[in-house]
Amino acid sequence: MAKQKRDRNNLIALTGAAALVAIAVNFAISAINNKHRKTKDVPGSKVRVNLSASEIMKLAESIINKSKQVHDAVASVSLEKVGYVNVILPLAELEAQQFPLIQSCVFPKWLSASEDVRKASAEAERKIDAHITMCRKREDVYRVVKALTVTGDGLTTDAKSFTRFLVREFERNGVNLTLSKKEELQRLTANIDELSMQYIHNLDDDCSFLLFTDMELEGLPQEFLKSLERFEDGKRKIIMRSHQISPVLELCKVGSTRRAVAISYGHRCEANVTILEQLIQLRHKLARLLGFANYADYATDDRMAKSSSKVFEFLESLSASLNDLAYRELSMLKALKKKEEGESPFGMEDLSYYVKRIKDQQFHTNFGVIRQYFPINLVLSGIFKICQDLFGLGFKEVEGAAVWHPDVQLFSVSDLSSKELVGYFYLDLYSRVGKYAHTCVIALQNGLLSSGSRQIPVALLVSQFEKEVDGHPRLLQFSEVVNLFHEFGHVVHHICNCASFSKLSGLRLDPDFVEIPALLMENWCYESLSLRLISGFHQDITKPIKDDLCKSLKKWRCSFSALKLKQEIFYCLFDQIIHSTENVDINGLFKHLYPKVMVGLPLLRGINPASCFPRTAIGYEATCYSHIWSEVFAADIFASKFHDDIFNLQTGLQFRNKVLAPGIGKDPLEMLSDFIGREPSIQAFLDNRADIN
Repeated sequence: MAKQKRDRNNLIALTGAAALVAIAVNFAISAINNKHRKTKDVPGSKVRVNLSASEIMKLAESIINKSKQVHDAVASVSLEKVGYVNVILPLAELEAQQFPLIQSCVFPKWLSASEDVRKASAEAERKIDAHITMCRKREDVYRVVKALTVTGDGLTTDAKSFTRFLVREFERNGVNLTLSKKEELQRLTANIDELSMQYIHNLDDDCSFLLFTDMELEGLPQEFLKSLERFEDGKRKIIMRSHQISPVLELCKVGSTRRAVAISYGHRCEANVTILEQLIQLRHKLARLLGFANYADYATDDRMAKSSSKVFEFLESLSASLNDLAYRELSMLKALKKKEEGESPFGMEDLSYYVKRIKDQQFHTNFGVIRQYFPINLVLSGIFKICQDLFGLGFKEVEGAAVWHPDVQLFSVSDLSSKELVGYFYLDLYSRVGKYAHTCVIALQNGLLSSGSRQIPVALLVSQFEKEVDGHPRLLQFSEVVNLFHEFGHVVHHICNCASFSKLSGLRLDPDFVEIPALLMENWCYESLSLRLISGFHQDITKPIKDDLCKSLKKWRCSFSALKLKQEIFYCLFDQIIHSTENVDINGLFKHLYPKVMVGLPLLRGINPASCFPRTAIGYEATCYSHIWSEVFAADIFASKFHDDIFNLQTGLQFRNKVLAPGIGKDPLEMLSDFIGREPSIQAFLDNRADIN
C-alpha cells in the first residue's frame, strides 16, 4: 500500500478533508525521503531484517542450541524442587526472546527479493519447526511442568494459565501416552498428513474443463472472455478452477451454462470421497487416543467454542433464525428467474447470478465509480485517523529504519494520552517478484508485560498492490478497502496486546477469537462518517464519497445474504457431523442434510461437494464454523457498543483494554461479556440482515 509519513500533531490538529490533504502531501514527501535514508536501530525490537542466507542459517542454529540448553536445564529440575523460577520463568523468557528471532529467520521466505535468502529462510523454518516439534514431545520436560500444576507454588493467575497451556500442548502431542500409543499416534499423524495432501493434490491435478460458444457465455465481460483459451471451432475453454467458475456462476445470463458448470465443478475428483472417509476414521482414532470422544471435540477443545455440542447449538440456532428471511429471498429470486428465463426451475446454480441481479437492481451500486474515491494513500491515512480517534493511538513513520525493500515503511505506535510507545508495525504493500501473493498480518514480536517491564509488539502487514497505475496512485476496489481494514484490525490487536506471557499474546490466540477484532473493524467501511474520512475523488481528494453511495454500500452489504449464509452453515454442519460421528455415509448425509438446511433450494443431481471441499481435508477440519462464529460476535459488539457513536474514544479505549490487551490468559467469552455487559448474542447479526431486507 501507500507510503505514509504522518506527523502526530497533524493527526491531532486536523480533521476531515483538510487533514487528508495534509497527510497525502506528507505521504508524497515520505516516498522521496525514503530513498535517501540511512538505517538505524529500532528501540525495543529484537526483529532482525536484511539477514543474508548464511546469517539466517547461523541464527537458526543458535536458536535451536539455546532452546535445547534451556529445555535440558528445565528437565534436570528435581520434581521435589519445581517452582516458578526454575521451570516456568526460563521457558517463558525463552519464548519471549526467541520468537522475534525465529520470525527474523522465517519471514524472508515470503518477502525477500533474493532467491538464495528465500531458500535459506525456508530451510531454517524447516529445521526450527522440527526442533519445536521435538521439544513439544519431550517427556522429561513435561513431567517437570506437570509436577508444578500439582504443587501450584503460589503461581499467579496468568502463570497458572501459561502452565496449563504448556501441559495441554504437551498432552495434545501425546507426551503422556504409553510407548505403544505414542507409536500409534505417530503412525496416525503420518497417515493423516499423507491422505490430506493426496486429497489436495487430486484437486490440483484435476484438468477437467467444458467448452462453450460465446453465445453460451453471454453476460461475461469481454476482458474475461479474451483471457480464456479458444479452440479452432470458436468455443472457449472453462477450466474447473474457482477463478473461472465464480465469474460464470455470477455473470453468465445463460441458465444451462451455469447449470453445466456447477454440475461439472461439483463432481470433480470423485476419488476424494473415499480419501475423506479414510481421513475421518483416522482422525477419530487419533482423538480417542488423546482422550476425546471424537475428532470434533478434540478440534474445538482449545478454542472459544470449547466443544462440538456448543458449535452445533450455535449453527442450528443461527440456521433456524434465518429460515423466514431465506424463504422470502428464495421467493423473490424465483420470481426474477421466471421473469427472465421462463418456467425453468430455480437451482443452486442460479443463486449467485440472481442475488447479484437483484442487488444491482435495488442499489445501483457501481463499484467502478466507487473505486475512484479510494486512492490507496488516502485510505491508509483515513485508517490511521480512525484508529487515532477510536483507540487513542498515534502513528509516526520511523525515519531511517532498516527495511528489506525501499517500498517498506516502519511505523511507531504511541498512546496519545501518555505518549508511551505501544508498538511498531511494518507496511510492505506493493507487488514485486518473489513476494507472497496475498494480504495478511504477520506477528514479528509479541507484546509482553511482566514484572513492570514491557516487551514491545511488532507486526508486519503484507499485501500485493500495484504501486502506481499510469503514473497515478493505485485506486482500491471496495473489497480491497474492506480487506485492508480487516488486516489493520489484526495490526491494532497485536500492537495493543500486553499479556504477561509472550506465548499467550498477539495473533497466536484462539482462532475463534482472533478474527473478531478484524471483522469488527470492517464495520467502519460501511458508515458514512468513516467512509467520508477514508475517501476522496482521485482527481480532487477534497471531495469525499457521496452520501447516497455510502447508504447504498451499507444496504448492499447484508441484502440477500440469508440463503448464501445458510449454504455456508450447511457446509459447517456437514463438517461438524462427519467429525463428531463414526461411520457416516457421506453421500447419504449430504442428501439428507441439504434439504433440511436449504429451505427449498434444490440440490443439483450428480454433485458431491465432499469430493471438492478442501477445508474438510486440511486446515479447517471440524472448524469450518469459525469464521461465522467470529462474524456473529463482531456484529454484536458493533451493534451494542459502537453503532450509535462510531468514534467514541471512551468505548474504543474500553475495547482496547478489556478485549485487545489481555491475551488468552483470560477466557475470551469472559472478556467479551465483560466488555458488552452480557453474554454475546446472535441477535444483532440477524437484526442487521432483517432490517436491510
